[in-house]
Amino acid sequence: MIQIDKEKCIGCGACKRDCPADAIKIREGKAEVFKDCLHCGHCVAVCPVNAAAIPEYDMAEVEAYEKDKFTLDADHYLRAVKFRRSIRSYTPEKIGRETAERILNAGRYTATARNRQACTYVFIQDRLDEFKELVWKEIPSIVESLRESAPEYARTFEYFYLKWKRSPEDDTFFFNTPAFLVIASDNPLDGGLAAANIENMAVAEGLGALYSGYMMRVIGASQALRDWLQTGEKKISCCMLLGYPAVSYKRTAPRRKADIIWK
Repeated sequence: MIQIDKEKCIGCGACKRDCPADAIKIREGKAEVFKDCLHCGHCVAVCPVNAAAIPEYDMAEVEAYEKDKFTLDADHYLRAVKFRRSIRSYTPEKIGRETAERILNAGRYTATARNRQACTYVFIQDRLDEFKELVWKEIPSIVESLRESAPEYARTFEYFYLKWKRSPEDDTFFFNTPAFLVIASDNPLDGGLAAANIENMAVAEGLGALYSGYMMRVIGASQALRDWLQTGEKKISCCMLLGYPAVSYKRTAPRRKADIIWK
């Protein structure tokens, strides 16, 4: 439940006006929460005197806005987006724990439907070999299960499997990534939005990423893999390879003209 510090509150009404759940009113010159809400945190963020709080959340992480530290140059950001590449070759360097936590925090702070924050992030690095071994063990049965429902995937995964059997170094699912991220969520959109911010943060940390729709399909077809990941009933929203790029790009890549309908 939202709490308002009546000693600090100046009754300006900013929280009432910005509350998407209409859960705040002004009574006797002070803000008052009269029903439960989305816990979106808008009241905390908008209050000019820091009078609002959500005790169940980590209030120690709340930061006061500073323009120079909280804003991006628009041209610089667009160039960064244009320069990103899907990385399929990585150095052996591990991703440090603090770096990984900063990257995942970019996902954790992403907006979610009704502020449910219901994404689970499974960051696999120390036990990646164990996970990969289980994936390849599961592939034959996954191929069989997909022959009728998704024959194109069955053929592709069978080809990957045969390549890997001939040469385990030829791993088309994981390439040589040092880390693998799985995002599971009740709402796939929540996981997808988080993944986009995670990728941008990874690039800011000097890493590269590759989204893997193939691995989403593999995990979705294997109860054993989902049990290993401990994602419960949540759907797999994104799979992402992460690591330091072993390739250096010199310029942005071309794109087709934008398909935009202006009305």
